[in-house]
Amino acid sequence: MIHSHPVQLAAMIAAFTFGTLIALLLGAASLGIALTFGQIAFAATLVWVLLKG
Repeated sequence: MIHSHPVQLAAMIAAFTFGTLIALLLGAASLGIALTFGQIAFAATLVWVLLKG
């Protein structure tokens, strides 16, 4: 699936961005809370990349 390092990095950055944006769109109380959800999405994607690699 995702084997090259630039693609893995792009997937993690995209997960952070989309996680943050989705939290904002769903009505997060503040940007800090939305960024927390972005960090959770980033961490989940990182675990996925590490286990698949």
